[in-house]
Amino acid sequence: MAAAPDAIVIGAGPNGLSAAIALARAGRSVTVYEALDRPGGGAASAELTRPGFTHDVCSAVHPMAVASPFWRTLPLSDHGLTWVYPSAEVAHPLDAGPAAIAWRSLDETARALAEGGDRYRRLVGPIVSSWPRVLPTVLGRPGLPAHPVAVARFGWQALRPARSLAAGAFTGERARALLAGMAAHAMLPLDRFPSGAVALVFAALVHTTRWPFPKGGAQRLTDALVSLLTSLGGTVITGARIGNVDDLPRARAYLFDVSPRPLLALAGHRLPPSFRRQLDAYRYGMGVFKVDWALDAPIPWRDPRVAEAGTVHVGGTLAEVADAERETWSGGLPERPFVLLSQPTLFDPSRAPAGRHVAWGYCHVPRGSTADMLPRIEAQIERFAPGFRDRVLARHVTTPADFERRNPNLVGGDIGMGVMDWPQLLRRPTWRFYETPAPDIFICSASTPPGVGVHGMCGYFAAQAALRRALA
Repeated sequence: MAAAPDAIVIGAGPNGLSAAIALARAGRSVTVYEALDRPGGGAASAELTRPGFTHDVCSAVHPMAVASPFWRTLPLSDHGLTWVYPSAEVAHPLDAGPAAIAWRSLDETARALAEGGDRYRRLVGPIVSSWPRVLPTVLGRPGLPAHPVAVARFGWQALRPARSLAAGAFTGERARALLAGMAAHAMLPLDRFPSGAVALVFAALVHTTRWPFPKGGAQRLTDALVSLLTSLGGTVITGARIGNVDDLPRARAYLFDVSPRPLLALAGHRLPPSFRRQLDAYRYGMGVFKVDWALDAPIPWRDPRVAEAGTVHVGGTLAEVADAERETWSGGLPERPFVLLSQPTLFDPSRAPAGRHVAWGYCHVPRGSTADMLPRIEAQIERFAPGFRDRVLARHVTTPADFERRNPNLVGGDIGMGVMDWPQLLRRPTWRFYETPAPDIFICSASTPPGVGVHGMCGYFAAQAALRRALA
């Protein structure tokens, strides 16, 4: 009979695998249990439309992955991971005039923004210069920053909501729209904190570590993490849906890569009532409605430079993006939603048959929405790429219910696993962060700091907590 592991991780998403790797590197034995037949969680790929067309099931572009302080210490390239870097990082098409484009070069981006260029350089340039000192706080755990002056300078700008930040910093619509698109990744209204901080973080990532994606799809990132964990002696068991923590083998520590609601179902009976109430009060945010397309040719953007970018923000002006996100947050369904789109096969042809392409896109919807947003999403793309629908060979739709059915952590289709506003940014999911009152139960999901994003830092910090408290 095999010896009981030191630690058991429930959930083989990026954070669960990162927690397991951190524990294995510290010399602890670890087993990961995954409910699905394949590890990955939000970092997975599948042939969703037609054979030979590889689509990303949830996450697609990973700027935080290459910036991750933990993952940068891991030899993932030795385990098959190759990053693909598009010619441009982000494009934001507009009705009037050329699209706003963000390149790796800050100067090139500023020049292309014309009337907003100098202001963009003054706003983003100092953050880029100080980024090595700011990043440990952005992707860190709560506490005093190691570089308080640099973080304070960043915070001075970041404390403003994105709408007022963009409107105050720029007079040109292209620069305003570019910042608005980055802010909308927060899944918050653009007039709320920390939407401005999110915009500046994503802008800094453009000009530092960039916005790449794994060659072959997001699954390749997961495969590399699993390969590394296995080489360290860890074990991953798939197709093992756990209904109760008491059904697991005995271990000294249990780390849950789950959000609060599933944690209550799995281990609530091991936690005191006061802590259960805190978890029950955790707030989930907007959901998403996602579409994957198989295409017979690239998307025919009206501005051909948009094809230089791996990521496209489709939503029009600052006012349009802000109004759409505000309406969605309030429970409505905007006629012109903000659409996040990825076009990977322009830079990674391995994901589709020769001459064919895939695209990935989603819009935000009220949590648990049953509305069919496909016509509105495609109308938005057609607005800036006339003839897009004519190039569609097949579609695959993922509704909020589909997301939650596949992954119960994504309550109501909230891929962020919880609102990232000011109150919940400070206590995520509680003031204990990764720990619980049960000395052997820890939380390692994106519902802990630093929150949403494919970076593994939530898992890493939870592993450190387990090593201090249960595995010393």
